[in-house]
Amino acid sequence: MPAISQSDLTFQSGGKPIRLDAYLPETPAAPLPAVVALHGAGGNVAGMGQYASTLAAHGFAVYLLHYFDRTGTESADKPTILRNFPLWMKTLWDAISFVETQPQVDRDRIALLGFSLGAYLSLANSAIDPRVKAVVEFFGGMPKEMHLFMRRLCPVLILHGEADQTIPIEEAYQLQKLLEKKGIPYEIKTYPGAGHGFEDETIWRDAGLRSLRFLQKYLTAP
Repeated sequence: MPAISQSDLTFQSGGKPIRLDAYLPETPAAPLPAVVALHGAGGNVAGMGQYASTLAAHGFAVYLLHYFDRTGTESADKPTILRNFPLWMKTLWDAISFVETQPQVDRDRIALLGFSLGAYLSLANSAIDPRVKAVVEFFGGMPKEMHLFMRRLCPVLILHGEADQTIPIEEAYQLQKLLEKKGIPYEIKTYPGAGHGFEDETIWRDAGLRSLRFLQKYLTAP
């Protein structure tokens, strides 16, 4: 696997310092397509390191966003999510504004990758932010409220467990319907028997490969 470099960056959002963990190919063929990745409600940024490393080794600039920094949150329950969602949306918007100024990044090739709550934030942002060219969403969905504010959509890869008790598989099918109705390209893979967070290593491997291919298709294909 090609060598990658890792660094810690900080930008401002709402007057707060927000951390970004950057993973880049060590010898970048600049400018690079970029992926901003968002953790779920558990706040586990470290758990995304393996994904970030793999994508960086394949020529992506990957930025893991500590969006909880904006609200001083460690993990989020439903009331916390409802209260802070708009602030996290603004933080993601500011993160993209920061990432697109990085010298290694091609500002016209930026995608989002989100897990659970991070997937909801990614999809919500993609409905209003023309800078987002693709979204990979793991076991999330499109917030109902965004149907009122939606200005556009981009290609989406939907990955969901059919036995998910936290975010039901219906969320994946509703998103699929929405994308079909709007004529937006998408790919969907549902995993029989899989719950929220995919415990199975084989499923993670499959989902990882699908994510890589999808991002290559929409960010690196000529």
